[in-house]
Amino acid sequence: MKRILVIEDDDKYRYFLKEALTNAGYEVTTTSDGKNSIELHKQKSYDLVITDIFMPEKEGFEIILEFKSHALDVKIIAISGGGIFGDGNPDTVLNMAKDMGADLILSKPIRLPELLGAVEELLTVDGS
Repeated sequence: MKRILVIEDDDKYRYFLKEALTNAGYEVTTTSDGKNSIELHKQKSYDLVITDIFMPEKEGFEIILEFKSHALDVKIIAISGGGIFGDGNPDTVLNMAKDMGADLILSKPIRLPELLGAVEELLTVDGS
């Protein structure tokens, strides 16, 4: 069973992501911030990390860079609804996340088929 770590500070979004992914057959761990994300990965070795970009303790940009330097095999999906940069357009922020190493990017609000398709795409790249 593939393992997914969801890092999202919004309780409702975190719950939505966990329920959707668990119902799709994945083992899902959630956390409301990225402070302990690398430690969690060392304990469980996740196949995929889904991280929000703007969070109070540790932002998604830092999480992406950390995982890309410490856990090269982990796939990353960055999610955002906009934020403080530019005109609040999530594309600006998400393109920055992609440049930093995110494998895929998704704008909030995320539709369920879009989420599950992105996860399946990343987790079946190696044919498993």
